Amino acid sequence: MDITPLIPADRQVIDAYGPGRFRVSNVVYETPILVFPDRTLVWPVADFASLKAEDFDALIAEQPPLEIVLLGTGPTMQLFPSSLRRLVKERGLGGIDAMDTGAACRTYNVLLAEGRRVATALFLA
Repeated sequence: MDITPLIPADRQVIDAYGPGRFRVSNVVYETPILVFPDRTLVWPVADFASLKAEDFDALIAEQPPLEIVLLGTGPTMQLFPSSLRRLVKERGLGGIDAMDTGAACRTYNVLLAEGRRVATALFLA
């Protein structure tokens, strides 16, 4: 029995992730990325520790607004600083769930298959 969720062909599915790379809809990225249901963008950020509220502008600008944003913090889960969370919320992006990058990739695909308005911001694992 096939239990693979049906995801429309035009959706950005995270096919694979590993140390130093992602494969999204058969395109390989070796940099942090933002994955939306309809496109993937290179995310020009240095590292998790240097995140600023402005780094989330592309997510904030998404229309219609996103329901869920997953933040893949790298190979291990890191806490999203409450001060930065507050600044991002003030700019218009409600909930961000931080988790290790592998968990963010898997969760994104599940939520995408459910038809949710989800995006993920991923640091390399």
